[in-house]
Amino acid sequence: MNFFNVHNSERSKKLALEVLSGSWIGEGAMAAEFERQLSARLGLVNPVTVNSGTAALHLALVIAGVGAGDEVIVPAQTFVATAMVVMQCGAKPVFVDIDPQTGNMDAQDLKKRITEKTRAIIPVHYGGMVCNLSEIYYAARGFDLSIIEDAAQALGATYAGMPIGSISRFTCFSFQATKHITTGDGGALCCLDENDAREALRRRWFGIDRQNTKTAEEGNREFDINEVGYKYHLNDLAAAVGLGNLEELEERLRRRREIAGIYREKLKNAPGVELLRLDEWQEPAYYIFTMLVEERLDFVRALRARCVPASVCMRRIDRNTLFGGMRDDLPGTEYFDEHQISIPCHEGLSDEDVEMVVGAIKEGW
Repeated sequence: MNFFNVHNSERSKKLALEVLSGSWIGEGAMAAEFERQLSARLGLVNPVTVNSGTAALHLALVIAGVGAGDEVIVPAQTFVATAMVVMQCGAKPVFVDIDPQTGNMDAQDLKKRITEKTRAIIPVHYGGMVCNLSEIYYAARGFDLSIIEDAAQALGATYAGMPIGSISRFTCFSFQATKHITTGDGGALCCLDENDAREALRRRWFGIDRQNTKTAEEGNREFDINEVGYKYHLNDLAAAVGLGNLEELEERLRRRREIAGIYREKLKNAPGVELLRLDEWQEPAYYIFTMLVEERLDFVRALRARCVPASVCMRRIDRNTLFGGMRDDLPGTEYFDEHQISIPCHEGLSDEDVEMVVGAIKEGW
């Protein structure tokens, strides 16, 4: 039994071979079609494909105008990329506490972290569980702040019936190897404002507007760059893999939610286990299934002895020297970080596998 399931559909392999057999492998028609299908199938608004979820986060911050001297509020319970990109802009990540019952940003603590230097807020949908965006927006009311959702683990999730990727000014997705769909590595930046999307298209390729520049008779592209750009575009080979995998996403999400439902029903009274709160307004994507347990190391050892993988997927990142060292004013984060554990939750699991996981936990540790 594997903790993650890295899957590439037959369609993705076919499309990849078509690209490899053609005369163009860089960003082109396949990447454009992938963007169209992300919008058509998932309701994502103006998705701009890039070569990583980290690139999507950085691009969003740049377009939002985040720079030296600014502050960006992020949860400490995330992967280092969320705060790293803030520092790449010359800004300071300010860590906010989380609700340990959800793993997501605590809107009450958020209010206390906003200052005159705050320029943006990055809510992270931890493990595919959806943040309470209404509370976050309410906490940020009256301030001119950009909301940049880190949805690296939440492709296909919804909030109050709305697709994640259709709500905030910016939403960032990842198509890294273990995500819901993979392009090998890649990502997408969704932009509610079409002007932001056009700027993202320019900046993802050195600040050059490839769609509206001419090619001179001598063969060179004619352009005049007036803003800093990056080499963040997604090539057609990667896009072909993602496009083919996208066709199976709905069924894969259905299976993940089915497995999560079994876990919730059969583990709700298991001694030593505390399930995360599932609010009625969300439909999670279940990148991982996280819960809180007592005596975590004993739990992990017991499950491994029964051939069931269990893992702490991400630790609090404020403990890193780069970010200033561990804080003592994040009690929700501290509790979550000490008790969180994740178990397999993916479409590669059989019904027997799921029962094996449940049985291993109920057997105790």
